[in-house]
Amino acid sequence: MIHGDDRRILLERWLAAEFRGARFTLTPASEDASFRRYFRATLEDGRSFVAMDAPPDKEDCRPFVHIARLLQDAGVHAPEVHAQDLGAGFLLLSDLGTRTYLGELNAANAAALMGDATDALIRWQLATRTGELPPYDEPLLRRELNLFPEWYVARHRRMTLNAGQAQALEAIFALLVKSALAQPAVYVHRDYMPRNLMVCDPNPGVLDFQDAVMGPMTYDVVSLLRDAFISWDEERVLDWSARYWEKAKRADLPVAGDFGEFWRALEWMGLQRHLKVLGIFARINYRDGKPKYLEDTPRFISYARAVATRYRELASLAKLLDELAP
Repeated sequence: MIHGDDRRILLERWLAAEFRGARFTLTPASEDASFRRYFRATLEDGRSFVAMDAPPDKEDCRPFVHIARLLQDAGVHAPEVHAQDLGAGFLLLSDLGTRTYLGELNAANAAALMGDATDALIRWQLATRTGELPPYDEPLLRRELNLFPEWYVARHRRMTLNAGQAQALEAIFALLVKSALAQPAVYVHRDYMPRNLMVCDPNPGVLDFQDAVMGPMTYDVVSLLRDAFISWDEERVLDWSARYWEKAKRADLPVAGDFGEFWRALEWMGLQRHLKVLGIFARINYRDGKPKYLEDTPRFISYARAVATRYRELASLAKLLDELAP
């Protein structure tokens, strides 16, 4: 097994060859919830790149390379892949800077930045072609939902669902999956949120797209507006959702003709994501030893409870969340 420090040595050797002996410094750029790591490689002449270290026994770089090209072809600002060693799990990427939406968003610039983000999202969705991305199908949707009882309920809350609770949760899962699969299918980034959007020119730069799929068209919208790390009041979320819906209609995307129908689909899609993320954040803590994500679980419980209480069909979930509440 190659440990992290050993991989960094291998990465430095690979970069030295790619830079043809030019001197450079390597500093941590960011890390995410996966096993990937990112470093900023800065040359003496001031040019900078981002190097991805994705251990090939745990990560596959090929989807990243493929989807980066799809994004660029769609007119979305994604990193350019300057060099690659897929066998070693190394990529050399263009540097989109250090200014994330998460760090830059404020009351004064939110409307403009979110407008740019929805414009880019619509370009991405308009570029949809069949056969390019795996489907966001029922088995995947259900695998994601099952993370909630397995990791959040059983492992984090240390609770065992009784027969009635388990049956009620399964009924909710069936409703959410049916709603998701009824939506038109488009390219889905699958983590289109302020942490993965960069303030740059052209704006935004888009990162962390390697898990993209072909699936429900509200998924990326609700990911952007009901985020893991920043929350907006419901009036603003509703306004931004309506603005996206209007833009999508003008662009001839297959969005629901009635906004109420679109909003319900968006809310239910968000609920699927929120339950999944509660499970993922618990798994990251207990399996991968990264506890910081658990700090944001109350935000997702709040999102999920709010949606569950707004719809009669989801009342059993609202009751279950109350029973699970810390």
